[in-house]
Amino acid sequence: MTRCRTHWAAFLGGLALSGFAAPAQALERLVLRMPFLETSVTINLGEAGSASGLIRSSPDLEDLQSASGGQLLDLISKIFLAPLPVETKAFLEGSTGQPLLEQALIAATDLVDLEGVDPDTSVRMLTEALVRAERNGQPNVLGFLRELPGEQASIDLSRVADAANRLKANQEQGVALAKAGPSATVTPSLRAPLKSSWTRQVIRLSVTHRQQPLRVLTLVPSGSANGRLVVISHGLWDDPESFEGWGEVLAAQGFTVLLPDHPGSDFSQQKAMLAGDRPPPGPEELRLRPMDVSALLDAVESGRLLKGRGLNTEAVAVVGHSWGATTTLQLSGGVPTERKLKSRCSDLRDPERNLSWVLQCSWLSGINKAGVADQRVKAVVAVSPPLRLLFEPSSSTSLNSKVLLISGTRDWVVPSGPEAISPMRDTKAAQLGHRLVLVKGADHFSLRSFQGEDRPALVGPVLLAWINEQLGVNGVVSFSGGGWGDDQIDLVDVSNKL
Repeated sequence: MTRCRTHWAAFLGGLALSGFAAPAQALERLVLRMPFLETSVTINLGEAGSASGLIRSSPDLEDLQSASGGQLLDLISKIFLAPLPVETKAFLEGSTGQPLLEQALIAATDLVDLEGVDPDTSVRMLTEALVRAERNGQPNVLGFLRELPGEQASIDLSRVADAANRLKANQEQGVALAKAGPSATVTPSLRAPLKSSWTRQVIRLSVTHRQQPLRVLTLVPSGSANGRLVVISHGLWDDPESFEGWGEVLAAQGFTVLLPDHPGSDFSQQKAMLAGDRPPPGPEELRLRPMDVSALLDAVESGRLLKGRGLNTEAVAVVGHSWGATTTLQLSGGVPTERKLKSRCSDLRDPERNLSWVLQCSWLSGINKAGVADQRVKAVVAVSPPLRLLFEPSSSTSLNSKVLLISGTRDWVVPSGPEAISPMRDTKAAQLGHRLVLVKGADHFSLRSFQGEDRPALVGPVLLAWINEQLGVNGVVSFSGGGWGDDQIDLVDVSNKL
């Protein structure tokens, strides 16, 4: 029997749209398999229109209802009968055939088997099912499931445990290295509250490679500036304000900081996508994001932006988080290649597979145009970068700048093992002057820092130290001199242990 595995998270999150004729055979049963308990639970979808009816039609649910003291009824109502978000239909309609969503569906195939239908990762099957459910007056998970084609959907919950164990394994190296220490020393003045000594402004800059102007948050020192420029690139579905705290630490030390909004993959794009007004970010964004940064440097160099500030555009620092970190590596001369994307994206059992591979694998069709280095970039800090599948190991020898990787030991989106430690070890990058700092207990999002927080950004001092050293700025701290740590959370340079 042909099997199609379809994303269960899509069911509950509301992935579906665009209606056509009813399927030849509608889904009859949902089976939850629990091999670790040597049991399974079968839910007969039938004609029940209420939680109690669903329980009565499914003997397994009746047993669970009795064992739970009647508490299962409310849970079933919340899961199966809660209305799907109104934006669901528009979102799926605008996402059909897009590489990012297709990769999300493929990555989730370990969770759900749809038996009796041909494989479909275009989202059209989900779309059609949702439209039919709406027409039948059941715009909820139960109605959606009933309109899916096939005979039976089964969820193997042991595969959820497998994914959790794989994540744990991908974090263990980082946890052990950070625990072994030693942690960086602390410069007390860099952990004290910041005194505002910069001017904040949001400007719009027209660029030739995008239809709309770039929105740019600028932080310009109002006192003594050092003439140096730093650009900070945000991650997928984020915005400059999430990293303004990083910029404040740098601006307080005399750096001029630019934080561009990448319009094809920022928070506004996400909102438009969920409303069905725009598709998910396409692989072309892999090329356009570095071009955003280079366009800013061109504008400063030509005097269109920050005219008269006397900024040095020949030796610039770039800092990025998540996809923004990948952007910085491209700017530093990392050349993306399709080899590992082609050989590893289809292997759902790859021991290094992690959530960031959904994004990385969606880049395949745009990979050959993504080599967009900028020789003006002389210092790079890449925080939580998805990079394992993207760059050849040999590219570390030809970068135009030294790179500092920063990774949290509890990052569940871009785990440190496959995405930072292994690449550093495989390429012997530390011997070339590149460094890896692990932040003990930090996850993917806890390293961000917003405007005016009580404490300066956790990674602010290490950003400052690295940029000072790489650009030759005689500042309060340098990376090799230490003093860039924190008095509450350990930051550990593990480069020489790899």
